[in-house]
Amino acid sequence: MANLCMRAARQSYLFLASPSLSRSSPRWLCTAAQRQNGQGPEDEAEKPEQSAAEEKSHLEGQLKEVTEKYKRALADTENLRVRSQKMVEDAKLYGVQGLCKDLLEVADILEKATESVPKEEVTARNPHLKSLYDGLVMTEAQVQKVFTKHGLVKINPDGQKFDPYEHEALFHAPVDGKVPGTVAVVTKVGYKLHGRTLRPALVGVAKAP
Repeated sequence: MANLCMRAARQSYLFLASPSLSRSSPRWLCTAAQRQNGQGPEDEAEKPEQSAAEEKSHLEGQLKEVTEKYKRALADTENLRVRSQKMVEDAKLYGVQGLCKDLLEVADILEKATESVPKEEVTARNPHLKSLYDGLVMTEAQVQKVFTKHGLVKINPDGQKFDPYEHEALFHAPVDGKVPGTVAVVTKVGYKLHGRTLRPALVGVAKAP
């Protein structure tokens, strides 16, 4: 009986002292702990895959955001270029409107001067008056030619339909032979600079009796 007990104790000692068992026991214990916590080899393999997917999704989001910002920046730059070009073109076209407004008064004076001369007096019997009148007419024609060259066009809307963008109504009155809503009298002609009203024509508008 004593021999059997000694043999069993010796075998237990040899089993515990075995190097292979001592090296594998921590791994066995770790695996057992992972299984106890609900983790296995499959879970460890899934972690790198999940991390890579999350990183890819994050990078794609950043790329989309940067692309959108780049497109907006391009659109803003193009809009700024178009506005700047339009401003430069307008400056070239309408930069002389201040000078043109001042010259309009000169044109008005020349027009009134020619209109005030009695046509029946402009004959060979009055050579000095005729020469003066002819000079005024030629000067007025030359002024209008220069105006047209620079895009300044006269507006004489007699008989036309009243347009508030080109005409300024001084009065409304019934006028025989005039359709209501049309220009009956032109007190002062207007001018347009490259299609933009520089000075509206001062007019009287016909209305129904």
